[in-house]
Amino acid sequence: MKIIEYNPNYLEDVRNLLTELEEYLVSIDQDHLDQVHPDYYEKMALVDLEEIKKNHGKCYLAIEEDKIIGLIMGMIPDYTQYDYLDYKCPKKGVITELIVTAQTRSKGIGNALIEPMEGYFKENHCEYVFVDVFAYNQNAINFYEKKGYHPRMYTNIKKI
Repeated sequence: MKIIEYNPNYLEDVRNLLTELEEYLVSIDQDHLDQVHPDYYEKMALVDLEEIKKNHGKCYLAIEEDKIIGLIMGMIPDYTQYDYLDYKCPKKGVITELIVTAQTRSKGIGNALIEPMEGYFKENHCEYVFVDVFAYNQNAINFYEKKGYHPRMYTNIKKI
């Protein structure tokens, strides 16, 4: 396995991975709010890649036998002119996606992907890394906890 920066030749593989993740999230969503819209496959990868491009980001791919088996996307967003009012504003990196194919999970691929992203953030003087994890995705929560991440915020939901 090797880790490379995103190459447009792998766009279809990226689309497949994002769709696989979204289908998994739909399957564990106890609130039944997630969906895989018919346009998801075609549009989501392009939206994500454009977002990281606009926000000083990177996308790394894990490749095995010329097939993408995992990816990580992250960015370094700018703060707004008012963020300082209630936040110290240390420079942060944000992991927006970390996906490993179901067939290759628990083989160290997530670790291999997170290392270059955290390295990129360090090179760019980020003090923290933020990542949102779906509350019902216990596997992801456990992974990040093992990597030293901890919760900072909770989103609460109530159906009315």
